Amino acid sequence: MALLRTPFFDDHVACRGRMIDFGGWELPVQYSGLSEEHRAVRSGVGLFDVSHMGEIRVTGPRAADALNALCCNDACAVAVGMSQYSAIVNDDGGLVDDIFIYRLAEHDYFVVVNAANRSKDFAWLHARNPFGGDAVFEDQGDAWAQVAIQGRHGAAVVQKLSAANIADLPRFGVTVATFAGVAGCVLARTGYTGEDGLEVWLPAGEVAGVWQQVLDAGAEFGIVPVGLGARDTLRLEAKNVLYGNDIDGTTSPLEAGLRWIVKLDTAFTARDLLAAQKEAGLTRRLVALEVDKRIPRQHNAILRDGEVVGEITSGSRSPLTGKNIALGYVNRGHGRRGTELTIDIRGRQATARVVKPPFFERDY
Repeated sequence: MALLRTPFFDDHVACRGRMIDFGGWELPVQYSGLSEEHRAVRSGVGLFDVSHMGEIRVTGPRAADALNALCCNDACAVAVGMSQYSAIVNDDGGLVDDIFIYRLAEHDYFVVVNAANRSKDFAWLHARNPFGGDAVFEDQGDAWAQVAIQGRHGAAVVQKLSAANIADLPRFGVTVATFAGVAGCVLARTGYTGEDGLEVWLPAGEVAGVWQQVLDAGAEFGIVPVGLGARDTLRLEAKNVLYGNDIDGTTSPLEAGLRWIVKLDTAFTARDLLAAQKEAGLTRRLVALEVDKRIPRQHNAILRDGEVVGEITSGSRSPLTGKNIALGYVNRGHGRRGTELTIDIRGRQATARVVKPPFFERDY
């Protein structure tokens, strides 16, 4: 089966992106090099193609109520022009997906889901919608392209291409405006890198020339195109979880350190189960680790005094600090900050310690 391509495929080829199969999409893993791209985002600004992400539009007088019934955060608390990180929870309290909800108008919500979960999420939400025609779920994944412009100069780059007042757009703010000459774009001050910047959704059929316009606008700030490799190390440094690695249908948002998005005073799926889990205390939780000498990888065992007490979910060397960093679940009693643990990395052991995330500090 042929790989799917985003509307920016030719731009990646022109920028000499190294293309790979990423969940059925042909996407760039890197351009100039993972470390260089990573550091460019931390010091200046980077341009990402994230058009493979999924979009679901939720409209109607009961749209907010439907999202509240199906997601663990309080969608009714989102003001028009703002957004919210949330999650869809299954009947067992596990995560169907982590999502972002953008409120574009009183009864108009723009929901962004992970690419691999797009069909699953839409089917789940559509089938379980308790309000019928008063809350309409529409899969708009094919209608949108998306770029992320991330870094301390990201807002300045976007401002050069839009008449919207980006300086006054707060963190998690969202607006609909023209961008790079394309009308009807969704601009949001959100992202996945731990940096300032914006994500921009454009009508998929109207992106010709946009990639180069962004590179030209960002030239004075040293903008570089950034591939999937650096996107992963950037999000790991920021302790942003990745679906399929750090969270899935077997992990609850409480275990994953997402208690802040779980509003137990709303009647979402499995609320009572999660309330009971909170009351009883977690049997495991996701922790941040620094590891000596060797790079930890997903599924490496975490040990204490020779006993397996957990497992690595994500690991890499930080291109910014040079330290080996990881996320992993550990059993109760082993997640206190400063706890020393051992990681079994393909039969060789490395010392690790639990640290406070994120793994870097922004200096602006």
